[in-house]
Order: sequence, then C-alpha cells, then structure tokens
Amino acid sequence: MPVPLSLEGRVALVTGGSRGIGAAIVRMFVAAGARVYFNYEKAKEQAKELCRECGEANCAAEARSLDSPASAAELVTSCLKKFGRLDILVANHGIWPPEDAPIDRMADDQWNRTVAVNLDSVFGLMKHSVAAMKKTATMASPGHVVLISSTAGQRGEAFHCDYAATKGALISMVKGLSTELARDHIYVNCVAPGWVETDMARPAMEDPPTAKKVLSTIPLGRIGKPEEIAGPVLFLCTPLAGFVTGEIFNVNGGAVLVG
Repeated sequence: MPVPLSLEGRVALVTGGSRGIGAAIVRMFVAAGARVYFNYEKAKEQAKELCRECGEANCAAEARSLDSPASAAELVTSCLKKFGRLDILVANHGIWPPEDAPIDRMADDQWNRTVAVNLDSVFGLMKHSVAAMKKTATMASPGHVVLISSTAGQRGEAFHCDYAATKGALISMVKGLSTELARDHIYVNCVAPGWVETDMARPAMEDPPTAKKVLSTIPLGRIGKPEEIAGPVLFLCTPLAGFVTGEIFNVNGGAVLVG
C-alpha cells in the first residue's frame, strides 16, 4: 500500500527555486500539497513559468539576490505576507566560482562574495524563519529546516576552499541547531548532494576529461538528477521522518560514504 508523502496545509520557503534542484523541490512540494514561496536572481521567465505550472494560488516567486542576513530577512517577510505562516525552509541557493583558485591567489572579493551568498544569507534565513516557526510549530505540526550542503563540505574541494568552507559550515549549523531547536518542535536536517545535472555542473560535464574524472569517483557511474535530490528533501519534511533531526543525508551515488 503506498504511503503518501503529504505536505497538505504547509507553507514552504525555497531559495534558488527557479531552476535545477530548487525547481524540482518546488514542483514536488506543490504536488505534495504545500504552498511554496521561492526566490530567483536572474531566471525571471523560468520562475514565471514554474508558478504558472504549479498554480499561482499555491506558488509565488520574487526576484531577490541573497547575499546578506538583511536580504534573507526581507525574503522571509515576503513569504509571510503572501501566505501568512512559514512551516518549512529549504536553503538551496548558492554559488560555485567556476575557475580554480589556489589559496595563495584567491581574490579577497571572491572569498567575501562566496561567504556572503552561501553562509551569511543562510544565517539570516535561519534566524528569521525560526522566529516565525516558533509561533506555530507543535509536536503534531512541527517546523522543518533543510539546508543543502555538498560533498565539498564533507571532504573539501581543492582550489575551491571558499565553496567547501561555506558548505562545511552549513553541516555544522545543522548539527548544532538540531539540538537547540528540538525543544521548539523544529527539525533541522541537511541534504548533501554530489554532482547533479544543473547549470552549475554543466561546464564541467561538457568537458570530456573533467567529466571522465568526475564519473570515476561515483560508484553508480552517473551524476544525479534534480528530482533525486528533491525526493529526500521532501521526505525529511514529512511525518515519515518524524524521528530524524541533525542528519546529513548523502545523495551522491555513493561518492562520499560519511555523515
């Protein structure tokens, strides 16, 4: 007998929701019964089409660059104004500077920009989303936070220490905040993807030597699909994950077998 993964009556905020993993999460959450608010930075047409596809009564988007706690606070406020409450936060946005940068030649501006987008804004999202969730979360209807990290946050990433450091920090946030917020009926978990078919991964996968190297590290022999990341995110926000908090959910084809 099928077990439904329902989010009926729930409101979710998904960052970076117009394309790739974020769009897959938005679609899956709406299909599960949630109302979803998401932001985008540049992909206006994709965002508009996604809202039409999901139904504008259940899905809304705004153009907002997330690069500070203040910008994150404004996004949370917009979500609350639109749907009146907030039950689920999925922090999916992030940047990956594509060029290799040895630590002794990494520009200060690159470091600061990566930290601002990948970490500072997540702090703001957590701070203001949790404040909203504390007003409504109960044992029967808890709040949920899922941060999207990366295999780079677990094993590091040569020539991309800025990205790896921010993704590793998200894992530490999950481990600490899951215990801090348990008494408030707020679950905090992490999904750590490996290589996935997204715009971020496309340049590497279109370069044959790089693609061959990437695939050699993945026991399943392929990169993931956005829906294969969205599924675990959905699961973590349902009652079926009712005894799961502080978890690092690896979704990487077996590439990193650590938590």
